Amino acid sequence: MKLPRTTLILILLTLGLGGFVYFHEIRGATVREETKKQKQQIFSFAEDDVQSLTVTTKKLTLNLERSPGSSNPKWLIKSPVSGPANDAIVSYLMDLLVKGNSDRTLPTPAKDLKEFALDRPLATINITLKNRQSHQLLLGKSNFNGRFLYAQADPAAKPDGNINVLLVSTDFANAVNRELSEWKQPVDNSQKLPPLTIPNPTPANSK
Repeated sequence: MKLPRTTLILILLTLGLGGFVYFHEIRGATVREETKKQKQQIFSFAEDDVQSLTVTTKKLTLNLERSPGSSNPKWLIKSPVSGPANDAIVSYLMDLLVKGNSDRTLPTPAKDLKEFALDRPLATINITLKNRQSHQLLLGKSNFNGRFLYAQADPAAKPDGNINVLLVSTDFANAVNRELSEWKQPVDNSQKLPPLTIPNPTPANSK
């Protein structure tokens, strides 16, 4: 039996709508959930758990240690110089380490790490906690579109011989690629200025 044209159009529209709902709502929700699962926190420690940091880049190796008690600043530079650290700069890095997520995990054979510049990392962050546990983050080059950095967290081979390569925020590169002067606590020049003196006016000669 030949269906009327109007009925056929309604059937096609219904099928099309059903397909849209499936791919957008049902299948799309599944993909979004899988993507959400892929975005995992890099480390599980809290900021207050960290006792010291060592940041190694192509320019320098910087050792930072938490100040004892609740003194200000919260962080001290131990080497290559000694002195108070710039708390804002250190806090920026700490925030990334504590709250940073991996957008994706790529199981990779160890022999292929050079493709991500992780055989000779562009930067290495060593973290020591108050309980003596240690963690490490290696930063490689940016991915093809420059949105993420390739990285390794606590690098270790899995049973299958692969190593997990992470995609992390490029903010990590901004946080560690700094001159030594930026890591130091800013000098308050206002305290070094001599007191302002105002000369007494010369009295006018009386007639």
